[in-house]
Amino acid sequence: MYDYLIVGSGLFGAVFAHEAKKAGNHVLVIERRLHTGGNVYCEEKEGIQIHRYGAHIFHTNYKDIWAYVNQFVHFNNFINSPIANYKGHLYNLPFNMNTFRELWDIVTPAQAKSIIDKQKKLINGKPKNLEEQAISLVGLDIYNKLIKGYTEKQWGCSCKDLPAFIIKRLPVRYTFNNNYFDDQYQGIPIGGYNQLIDALLDGIEVHLGIDYVQKRNDYCGIANKILYTGMIDEYFNYKFGPLEYRGLHFETERLNEENYQGVAVVNYTERNIPYTRIIEHKHFEYGTQPITYITREYPLNWCVGEEAYYPINNSRNQKLYERYKMLAKREKNVIFGGRLAEYKYYDMDDVIKASLMCVKKEIYKNL
Repeated sequence: MYDYLIVGSGLFGAVFAHEAKKAGNHVLVIERRLHTGGNVYCEEKEGIQIHRYGAHIFHTNYKDIWAYVNQFVHFNNFINSPIANYKGHLYNLPFNMNTFRELWDIVTPAQAKSIIDKQKKLINGKPKNLEEQAISLVGLDIYNKLIKGYTEKQWGCSCKDLPAFIIKRLPVRYTFNNNYFDDQYQGIPIGGYNQLIDALLDGIEVHLGIDYVQKRNDYCGIANKILYTGMIDEYFNYKFGPLEYRGLHFETERLNEENYQGVAVVNYTERNIPYTRIIEHKHFEYGTQPITYITREYPLNWCVGEEAYYPINNSRNQKLYERYKMLAKREKNVIFGGRLAEYKYYDMDDVIKASLMCVKKEIYKNL
């Protein structure tokens, strides 16, 4: 008999499992995939750590979370400085003076601010959709070249059909600073994220290739409590209908060249290019191998039975999620946590923080 059955071995599940075991609990982790780690899983090829499910750069302002992960693995000093490619022209991200210089051939922050402020005035009143919201924040030129096509590929529809609240703010810097994140702490685990997951799950029983939803009868009564990190609508057999997600498809290619694009991530912002970005994995760890691996990332419409990546947090889906959340509250001895179980986009540091808060509430509640 286990104290906890943990469904899913991503960051939320792995952190909870580690802390539960540390507190003296008997823990079993089951995982649908044939590897642990969820979407942070890395696959090593010829000394290069390939981020199997897209680029994952750890960044945080939480000093306690940074200290927590550094117990298990050393991080390098990787700084995310992605590039946008629009019709063969390259622009720095996030939007900063390097971007504006390339766009408008200007040299001062005052010149850039004047152009953006003038273009923002094209939108009068409260923005009615994502297009109007974006223009009201950064102006027409940036929207047309660096936001519109990329966003429409990502969400699978016109920006005019997306709600304004999806983009609450867009970072605009009037400095020559290409660091994508403002967070104090940033880096990639040396040797890949598997090092972190393996350390968290050290000494814990893990069963791979187990689909809990399909096999739940086999695990009935095996543990006092269940932590479920999978899709909340799938857990309830889509009783109210499926929530909406975006899917992703990855195509990885080995190239017989040392350096393909000179940076870890290049976004392709034209609508007619089917992929959203190309990732060159060796640059996450400053690799010097004579070959390289790149991955093209394609957004997809999602269907039941496929891997879900991004929740579509519009008003319809939020209302539907609330109905599932009410069902979840009635479940006895089941905890729902993580990106899919909470139908919420989480950065990695927030996943870890939420898992530790769950641990505190669940395991140490009487202390």
